[in-house]
Amino acid sequence: QVQLVESGGGLVQPGGSLRLSCTASGRTFSSYTMGWFRQAPGKEREFVARITRTVGTTYYADSAKGRFTISRDNAKNTGYLQMNNLKPEDTAVYYCAARGVPPFTNPQDYVYWGQGTQVTVSP
Repeated sequence: QVQLVESGGGLVQPGGSLRLSCTASGRTFSSYTMGWFRQAPGKEREFVARITRTVGTTYYADSAKGRFTISRDNAKNTGYLQMNNLKPEDTAVYYCAARGVPPFTNPQDYVYWGQGTQVTVSP
């Protein structure tokens, strides 16, 4: 069993930056691909980015390319999502997920989820 806890969300102006963290309990975090998803009010949960377990290969949704960077520090059991040039349409609850199956881009691909952290982008 792995428990995930997100942090780092908040209110930021358009064009600003935030770094989200996802800290995992247990010693198996490094064994899993990790993903970030987000869910805006009234919308379905959508894929943002994912990173493989050891090599650290990354993949991004089109909406995140060039602005967001996913990374991980397996020694700290922590994953990150650096978000730059934030836009109002990035407003959502952001979730991290772990232990997935290919293609790692759908919510149903993952077993473990955090509780989410709110990101609000507003003037």
